[in-house]
Amino acid sequence: MTMRSALEPLRLRRVFGSFPTGVTVVAAMVDGSPAGLAANSFVSVSLDPPMVSVCVAHTSTTWPVLRRAPRLGVSVLGAHQENAGRQLGARDTDRFAELDWHASPDGAILLDGSSAWLDCSVEREIPAGDHDIVLLRVHDLDADADVPPLVFHGSRYRRLD
Repeated sequence: MTMRSALEPLRLRRVFGSFPTGVTVVAAMVDGSPAGLAANSFVSVSLDPPMVSVCVAHTSTTWPVLRRAPRLGVSVLGAHQENAGRQLGARDTDRFAELDWHASPDGAILLDGSSAWLDCSVEREIPAGDHDIVLLRVHDLDADADVPPLVFHGSRYRRLD
């Protein structure tokens, strides 16, 4: 096996997908309308100052809209919110149709019933290959320990047992 064949996109996707992740929604009110995207590349970064990150593909048509918002909501989806994850990851649909959500006074959109939420602002964007790493400063947050998270593993949504 050559190194080139080991790094083919389909193989990379399969291997990267063997690491289970949570599923988040990054969303905000922009020009009076909700905008958002699903991201499973969410990770905690720092406790002091409080920071998290998400990775966004350069091909995203939603990120250029979201990056203008003063505040972004990050909702960690609960196991019961698989449909919300699919809907917010889809293209050419009304991503917020029939979803329960609310906006903070600063415009961060948070999905109701999520296992956790964070109210953030963009701290910095770092180019990284075909994605940008977006560092987010956390201004407020909370979690509901009674809501188990939705998990993405092996290119499928899963629930923890």
